[in-house]
Amino acid sequence: MATLVVCHGAWSAGWAWKKVRPLLRAAGHDVYTPTYTGLGERAHHVSRAIDLDTHIADVVAVLECEDLRDIVLIGHSYGGMVATGVADRARDRIGKLIYLDAFVPEDGQAVFDLLPAQEKARRQEAARSEGDGWLLPPNPSPPDTSAEDLAWITPRRRWQPAATFSKPLRLINGPLNLPRAYIYCTRLGPGDIFGQFARRYRDDAAWKVQEIDASHSPNVTAPDALARMLDQLAR
Repeated sequence: MATLVVCHGAWSAGWAWKKVRPLLRAAGHDVYTPTYTGLGERAHHVSRAIDLDTHIADVVAVLECEDLRDIVLIGHSYGGMVATGVADRARDRIGKLIYLDAFVPEDGQAVFDLLPAQEKARRQEAARSEGDGWLLPPNPSPPDTSAEDLAWITPRRRWQPAATFSKPLRLINGPLNLPRAYIYCTRLGPGDIFGQFARRYRDDAAWKVQEIDASHSPNVTAPDALARMLDQLAR
C-alpha cells in the first residue's frame, strides 16, 4: 500500500484529518498529516516571519526525518501551494501528487494571484483591519457543515500569517512532471475559486481529474467518500 502525506489547508492543521486518517490506515495505507508552523498545536510559534516557504520547509523536514519515499502527496486548498513547493524541493521522494480542491500554482504565483480581484481585496482588507496588518482571519465554514463539526473545528482554527498568501512560489528545479490528480468538490460555496483548475486539467493527459459530491472540506464533511477516492488514487 501507499504512504500518504497531507499538506492541509489554511487556518487548519493535522487535526482536521482526524476522521480520514483511520479510514486510510484501515485500507492499509501509512498516513502523515503534519501541521505547519503557527497553526494547530504549533500556533504558539506564530510570527510575522512565517510565509509559504516556511510551510514548505515544514513538510519537507517530515519527509527527510521520517525518510519517506515514493509517497502520495496530497494538497488541500491552500495546501496545494505547499504541496507544489514540496514536490519541487523533494521530487525524488514523491511518487504521485493529488490536489484536493486546491490551488495549483505556477512558478512565481502566490495565493493572492490566483484569487478573483474582489476576493483578494477583501482578504487583504480583513488582514489590515482585523489582523493587525499581518494575520488573515479564517474563512467561514461551508454551509453544509454540521453543528457538531462546527463545534469541533471552530475553536481549533487559527488566524494565519498573510505572508503565506502573498509570498510567490518559486520552482527551483523546473516544471513538475510526476503523475498528478485533481479532486474537485462540486458543492460550491460563494464563488468558484477552484473550478479553474479542474477545467484546466480535465483534458490534460498528465492529469486525472475526478469530482466528489462534497463541499470544500470533505475531510470534515464527507470523510468516507474522500477516503475511498484517495484509496483508489493512491493504488
